[in-house]
Amino acid sequence: MLEFTLITGRTVAQGEAMEKGKNLENFSRACASVELDPNDMVKIGVREGDTVKIETPAGSVAVKAVKSKDVPHEGIAFMPLGPWANTLVGSGTDGTGMPPFKGIKATVVPAPDDKVLGTEELVETLYSKFLEDKG
Repeated sequence: MLEFTLITGRTVAQGEAMEKGKNLENFSRACASVELDPNDMVKIGVREGDTVKIETPAGSVAVKAVKSKDVPHEGIAFMPLGPWANTLVGSGTDGTGMPPFKGIKATVVPAPDDKVLGTEELVETLYSKFLEDKG
């Protein structure tokens, strides 16, 4: 298991998908992924398109692995902003009113048996968990 620094941010594909509606399949395709350095992909034993599980102190989520074209950047994992990335971002703001979207310690492991959830399914799952925790 490798440790990564997770960075989240906007992408052109994510922005275009938002214009067409967050519940559409193209939004999931644009955001339910993590870009990894090709050398890191070899180290953890995954290929482009494989399902991986990313875990941070705030949570975990299954997404598709994507070979980053911006190399080298071993040890850095990049995710487009969206509900998948939000699952991994903590709620603490250190008084700024904004959670940290960059520099998050994370692990990435192969998860061939995990399902990458679509937008609606992911939000429903997270909301159900939230209600259980409050319960």
